[in-house]
Amino acid sequence: DVAFFASRYDKGDADYINCPMTREQYDAFYNALITAKEAELKDFDREMQKELKVFEGCMPVEVMAKRGRDTLLFGPLKPVGLNDPRHPEVKCYHAVVQLRREDASGTMYNLVGFQTNLKFGEQKRVFSMIPALKNAEFLRYGVMHRNTFIDSPRLLNGDFSLRSNPLIFFGGQITGVEGYIESASSGMVAGINMANMLL
Repeated sequence: DVAFFASRYDKGDADYINCPMTREQYDAFYNALITAKEAELKDFDREMQKELKVFEGCMPVEVMAKRGRDTLLFGPLKPVGLNDPRHPEVKCYHAVVQLRREDASGTMYNLVGFQTNLKFGEQKRVFSMIPALKNAEFLRYGVMHRNTFIDSPRLLNGDFSLRSNPLIFFGGQITGVEGYIESASSGMVAGINMANMLL
């Protein structure tokens, strides 16, 4: 009754469950999110945070939210390009959380763009404020992962080979790209360039 299937700008199949929010619902969610309790960092995590900045593509949703009330509206909760087939008169919701299918049978979905360091109980409390997730069963709670990547502009040639040893090629997320398509594409580029070198 609250959510709808659609893809952004009607491109491709309607694979996402879209969970819209009004301004009032978003404001309540936003205030709960930025004041929620975060998991305590272990010593090694604190040391890593001193040395490295948060990777922009994997920023915790609560950190992103603390940049300003509207930040999420231009990021993972962007409401544009989503037409509710049940209510064609609604041109744009205030905010929309998207759920992506996690398994082939469509029994599990994940919240798109919701990397988080919130405590598990806080995740249940805050994310249940999304109207469509009010009665959701949370099978797994989010945890942050640390991406390891090399300084590609300094270490790699344009063909993804290592400058110090051109017989070694890199591809995927370790090169600093983010996303499935980018990771797969960089692997293809590295593979094609390696094949060209060998041939």
